[in-house]
Amino acid sequence: MSVWKARRFWTEACEVPAEGGFAVALDGRPLRTPARAPVIVPTEALARALAEEWQAQSEVIDPHSMPRTRMTNSAIDTVARNRAAVFETVAAYGDCDLLCYRASHPEALVARQAAAWDPLLTWAEEALSARLEIAAGVMHRPQPPEALAALRAALDRAGAFELAALHELVALSGSLVIGLRVGAGGADPAALWEVSRLDEHWQAELWGRDDEAEAQAETRREAFLLAAEYHRLARG
Repeated sequence: MSVWKARRFWTEACEVPAEGGFAVALDGRPLRTPARAPVIVPTEALARALAEEWQAQSEVIDPHSMPRTRMTNSAIDTVARNRAAVFETVAAYGDCDLLCYRASHPEALVARQAAAWDPLLTWAEEALSARLEIAAGVMHRPQPPEALAALRAALDRAGAFELAALHELVALSGSLVIGLRVGAGGADPAALWEVSRLDEHWQAELWGRDDEAEAQAETRREAFLLAAEYHRLARG
């Protein structure tokens, strides 16, 4: 049985000013989400990126080639309508942040984690007033309430579009601090992704690399970098 595929019906896709931000128009008709909400984003740069995805479509529409559109739909149809639940999901990573759980041995791994992760915890303390505590091993250690409150305050400043991107950044890296550091700007997202993969790289050095695991990691890396770009476009 053949599967029906949506076909291109427009000639020109472009960004246009709209009440509350910027919209995307297909031959003058406003773009809408799957839930039929108007696509209005906070910055012209993000609207332009969306328009470029639609303009790049061939005769048959390929949703997989429009990741920024998918994230925008999620921000409008899911995050904006369920902000409290999404916020709590992301904020929960602060109490079990990847950067706070360290190896007790061997010394080389301990040193590598400290060199890569300590500067990010220092940034969280200095920039966000969130002083997180380090624990050896993987057993959960609750963080100070004041540190968690500071992280939540930083996260709470994100609008729906930024929060959609942060949800991806934090879930993929396992670190709320890394997600917030990407969102703050001034750091290389690709380098921060590698920081989040430190333990995996260590294991690969010891036991060798697995092609399937490497392919999955590359997919996650691409998603992380896309979320970082989306956050930058949404923040403006």
